Amino acid sequence: MAVENTAPSGAPDPALLVDVMGRKTLWFGISAAMMIPGIIAIVMCFSRFGAPVKLGIDFMGGSLLQLRFDKVVSVEQLREALGTIDLEGHKVEGEIQEVLETAQRAASGSVDGSTLILRTRTLTATEVGQIKAELAKKPGLGAFVPERIETVGPKIGAELLRNAMLALVAGILVILGYIAVRYQFDFAMCAIAAMVHDVVVMLGSFAILSLTLGAEADGLLVTALLTVMGFSVHDTIVIFDRFRENLGLARKGDTFGDVANRSVNQTFARSINTSLTVVLTLIPLVLFGGSSIFFFCLSMLIGIVSGTYSSIFNAAPLLVLWRDRAAAKQPPAGLPPSAQATA
Repeated sequence: MAVENTAPSGAPDPALLVDVMGRKTLWFGISAAMMIPGIIAIVMCFSRFGAPVKLGIDFMGGSLLQLRFDKVVSVEQLREALGTIDLEGHKVEGEIQEVLETAQRAASGSVDGSTLILRTRTLTATEVGQIKAELAKKPGLGAFVPERIETVGPKIGAELLRNAMLALVAGILVILGYIAVRYQFDFAMCAIAAMVHDVVVMLGSFAILSLTLGAEADGLLVTALLTVMGFSVHDTIVIFDRFRENLGLARKGDTFGDVANRSVNQTFARSINTSLTVVLTLIPLVLFGGSSIFFFCLSMLIGIVSGTYSSIFNAAPLLVLWRDRAAAKQPPAGLPPSAQATA
């Protein structure tokens, strides 16, 4: 149901919770502040890893061993122990990093131990078994449990990376086509702009995590990106649907901005409540879900919050700005103000 505008033309509408259209510069400034650090991190990742984020073995190929020790073991200790292992004339060489401690490990009382990840060339099952057996004999390491063992060939990794990029591009094109047919071209472009904002914020956040905590992108990151893209566009479409309804009910003296402002405010509570239910689900997963899904859940959380923000404070103001500039270039002649609002 549309909110009736009883305020005189040019006066603030008392039914508005937030004057979204009147503060476009503020909302765009906040978006820029959210995106710039991530863009800088993405550029740094390109120079360091050759990709916008640090790619995991899903995309690069190789073997990964995640070992949880019952005592504190440093990266240097594990590297020294691996250096004494002989795999038929080959040394075990690769990157070793420590897994981020999560609230789950603290709650389980295992804070005195360490979890280390070894990334190396593609290993056979026999070589993996030999590494585990040799490490178990090292007195300085103590007991350990293999939490995760993965091996991906380089050709499979390259194919997964290519398919992931195709999935993201196809998603953008399909969304653009749907909104352009369902609404109008400028609606579609503004929805895509808001979605790109969310992708940049999400990828930028993951790039920061890659640089600071060693987070590696895998298939779950692609899943998170596609999910956030769909969530962002879905939220934007709900707002645009209310636009279309209210444009048909435009009152005398209404501008397109007035109609857009009322439409956003009418869907404001729904957008926040929908996002809040997802956020309240993701927060426990981030805190207690474990290291294997920590970065996936954190990326989803950042993307959902960004998607809600962009749908309300980016897509709608961008559409109003687009229409205002189009009207300034080609003002409709001979039409009353109410008809201009629906033009």
